Amino acid sequence: MKTTIKNGIAAIALAAAVTVTMPAPGFADGHASPFITQDSANSVAETADKLVAAIEKAGATVFAVVDHQANAAKAGLELPPTRLVIFGNPKIGTPIMQADRMAGIDLPVRVLIWAEDGKTKMAATSPDTYKQRYKVDAAEKPLTMMGGALGKLMGAAAQ
Repeated sequence: MKTTIKNGIAAIALAAAVTVTMPAPGFADGHASPFITQDSANSVAETADKLVAAIEKAGATVFAVVDHQANAAKAGLELPPTRLVIFGNPKIGTPIMQADRMAGIDLPVRVLIWAEDGKTKMAATSPDTYKQRYKVDAAEKPLTMMGGALGKLMGAAAQ
């Protein structure tokens, strides 16, 4: 009986810790959205191609385009069209990581493009999320530049 109670208390404590350290998607606690989102008039493939072209035109580096749908198919699984474009510009990302090296977990920047309910959508981590996750107060200018660049690049890919 004592062991069962101890196990129950431990389980409740663990659940409370997880609840505290892992906020629900959408920041239900009143914080800004964790993502910048954009709808696209194009297919997932066209949107990814346009995003890559816009990134390269802006002088940033595209490190990878991950086709999650194709990878799922290789594993014998189904997934609607979903691609991840990974890119960056060290003139923006480096000062952010100089402020807090842990920001490198979220850099280079990633834009997810997916099909849902007949629509193509895009999302990227918001610069406000970097401010909440990391000690990047000294990187305000590059974070502002990142937000502006994401808006322009995603906007170009959506048309």
